[in-house]
Amino acid sequence: MAIQGSMAGYSRAKFPHWAAQGESCDTREMILQRDGTGVQRDAECRAVSGKWVSVYENKTFTVTADLDIDHTVPLANAWRSGADAWKQDEREAFANDLTHPQLLAVSAATSRSKGDQGPDEWQPPNRSYWCTYGRSWVAVKAAYKLTVTQDEKAMLTKMIDTCTL
Repeated sequence: MAIQGSMAGYSRAKFPHWAAQGESCDTREMILQRDGTGVQRDAECRAVSGKWVSVYENKTFTVTADLDIDHTVPLANAWRSGADAWKQDEREAFANDLTHPQLLAVSAATSRSKGDQGPDEWQPPNRSYWCTYGRSWVAVKAAYKLTVTQDEKAMLTKMIDTCTL
């Protein structure tokens, strides 16, 4: 367990995100393609149609402007948990991670209500997603060797306790 680190020196710009992923696509467009169904793209790889389910509240969306790509572990939380000591390329890799359960297409409204809060301060309104969210949070923090506070651990335990075998 660790105490929450400082926000001193934090800037979202220190986590370059939506990096190029090839074929004119950036990270955002790759997540929209991965998380959607029936996704159609234009010549610039922008999703122009499709259907997305925001798992945080279990609502369906068909307009990409209504969606954000959420960092399961928010960038500012990562900063307070150890990313402040990372090199720029490590922070960019974290912000554009297509391998771990770090990025999700969710409703913009819910993503913005979450902000940079940890699970001790914000939980997905859709309680049936708590198990997955808790496991995802732990997987990301472990993969990047980020610290966890006591309050964070307590809520993660509650979330993971909702998992069925």
